[in-house]
Amino acid sequence: MNRTYTAKPETIERTWYVVDATGLPVGRLASQVAQILRGKHKPTYTPNVDCGDHVIVINADKAIWTGTKGKELMYWHTMWPGGLRNISREDILVKNSPRLIEKVVWGMLPKNQLGRHMHKKLKVYAGADHPHAAQQPKELSVAQK
Repeated sequence: MNRTYTAKPETIERTWYVVDATGLPVGRLASQVAQILRGKHKPTYTPNVDCGDHVIVINADKAIWTGTKGKELMYWHTMWPGGLRNISREDILVKNSPRLIEKVVWGMLPKNQLGRHMHKKLKVYAGADHPHAAQQPKELSVAQK
């Protein structure tokens, strides 16, 4: 009788990957990073166990928006009278690109304890330098269409 393999947290081997975001569309980058964080690229993927790897995104300030998405406004309300605010996506990318990439990837992860644990394995930097050289990260090429 065949049995379904279930990964155990103590048997998972984690790898570190580094992704260069230069010239990559934000959504395409985020979806592939989210798959690596969840562990869906491994044959031992188990939905209820965090079996993903660590991901370092460098050059986040050089990511791009496709089409006219960069000019679209994002709205929020401060809950005070007259508190409707907006900012374009291009301005967010210029102002705080690491936070933007983190937020987009978070939108693609599960919204529970497991998703929060996966999100902690994501490191995003605006420039080309990162302090994780000791982990010997492997280069990961994100597919461009």
